[in-house]
Amino acid sequence: MKTNYWLVLGAMLATSAIAQNNTNTLPEIPAPVTSPTAEGATTAPAAAAAPAAAPVKPKKRAAAPVKAVRLKEPAVALVSGTAEVTVSNLIVRGQAGLKGEVVAHLFKGDAVTVLSQINLDKHAADEPAQWAKIALPSTVHVWLNGKFIDASTKVVSAKKLNLRAGPGENFNVVGLLEKGAPVNEVETKGDWIKIEAPTNAYAFVAAMYLKQEAAAPVETNAAPTVEAAPAPTPTPVPEVQPIVTEPAPAPAPTPEPPAPAPPVVDTNLPPPPPRIATHEGVVRHVSSLITPTEYELYDPTTDKNVNFLYTTTTNLDLSRYVGMKIIVTGEEGLAARWKDIPVLTIQRILVIDTNAVPKVIYRSPRAGQRR
Repeated sequence: MKTNYWLVLGAMLATSAIAQNNTNTLPEIPAPVTSPTAEGATTAPAAAAAPAAAPVKPKKRAAAPVKAVRLKEPAVALVSGTAEVTVSNLIVRGQAGLKGEVVAHLFKGDAVTVLSQINLDKHAADEPAQWAKIALPSTVHVWLNGKFIDASTKVVSAKKLNLRAGPGENFNVVGLLEKGAPVNEVETKGDWIKIEAPTNAYAFVAAMYLKQEAAAPVETNAAPTVEAAPAPTPTPVPEVQPIVTEPAPAPAPTPEPPAPAPPVVDTNLPPPPPRIATHEGVVRHVSSLITPTEYELYDPTTDKNVNFLYTTTTNLDLSRYVGMKIIVTGEEGLAARWKDIPVLTIQRILVIDTNAVPKVIYRSPRAGQRR
């Protein structure tokens, strides 16, 4: 028993001596790298590293307002006559201005006939102010209401009939036909007929994209005209007097038949009846000063003008109908100043939907007051 005790004690002492003589130690574990450093820089140990600062969120700056870039438009002075397209693709519109619907396209080198030049008093910054009224190209077709065409003779039965850029009264007017004018039908769509454009149909293009040949200059340094010397006067030779005999009497002239009397034209005919039209659409305010009225009826599906609304009574406040879908009936005609813009003088209004479009409070540019 004692022998086993001393053996265990000796083993424990030997193990303790070996542990005291062992000088090999593990290397110090380096501190973890917390962030990338520049080449050649040293990283501080984790214990001495300062706590990371919270990221600073940059302040959002208010978006700068988008300024409309004004179109650089050279001054143009077109005259009636032929002109040439100078751009690769020129849009032909149903009225002067970017609001006019697209009727056709012209290409560089195409020749057009200028009827007149129109300068807009008010226009957007990116919109040309100078427009050329041109004869509608013969390849473009126009539309008219088939109710006013005689089905048997294919001529206009109304006193005057508008030509439009599309099959509907909400399209721009691009011409006019008188009663009895023949039409060449191309296509039918409902009550509307597409025909070949007559010679008096017209459209509009930006004037700065047309070029006209300048007149030949007058030569001021021409050589002076040299007059030839007068020929010498010949010496007169005495004439021999001939024997004069009495001429035979001339026959009596045959009287001409009297000219037919001009036909009698009755100028006391009654004036034609007014054109009464009914349209459906939504009422909105027009802020432009070049329109004939402040309110228009438009189609909300296409956002195109149907008619400008006009009233002769002071008891009808059209601002109450802004944003409402209505059916309006009245006398349709053309504006006195703008001969191509239709205006409807209101006789009756039927409200279909009072909230077709949310009503917007606006400031009238004419009155200068909020309504």
